Amino acid sequence: MFVALGTMVTQAQEIKWMSLNEALEAQKKEAKPIFMDVYTKWCGPCKMLDKNTFHDKEVVKHINANYYAVKFNAEGTEEVTYKGKEYSNPNYVPNRKGRNSAHQFTKLLKLQGYPTMIIFDSKGNVQESIVGYRKPGQLMSALKAK
Repeated sequence: MFVALGTMVTQAQEIKWMSLNEALEAQKKEAKPIFMDVYTKWCGPCKMLDKNTFHDKEVVKHINANYYAVKFNAEGTEEVTYKGKEYSNPNYVPNRKGRNSAHQFTKLLKLQGYPTMIIFDSKGNVQESIVGYRKPGQLMSALKAK
């Protein structure tokens, strides 16, 4: 039996993730920068970022308040329309274990590693890349330096 002794049990806050297409569309209605987490399924530091940093209360609050948050699989099949051009992953192999083909949009971004967090300005232009795992405090420092 669980008894809360004078503590308030609250539901964990989560980042409100959306697709890149949804975020770009949302920018047309309300100009706001985009925070995009570019990950792969096989990337250990990407999983740590999800588990630790993206569940930190301060990080969640800051990203939800200041950005459209996008989760983008660098080797996924999501079709993206960016600046009038279509991007996909025609070489994706559905049953492949481990690494897969890089998405065309991933190639356009010229990523140096995973995870990479990309900040787009309120007009959808790439502003900055944050490469590699960041602890909550490290990510907050990088985001607040904007």
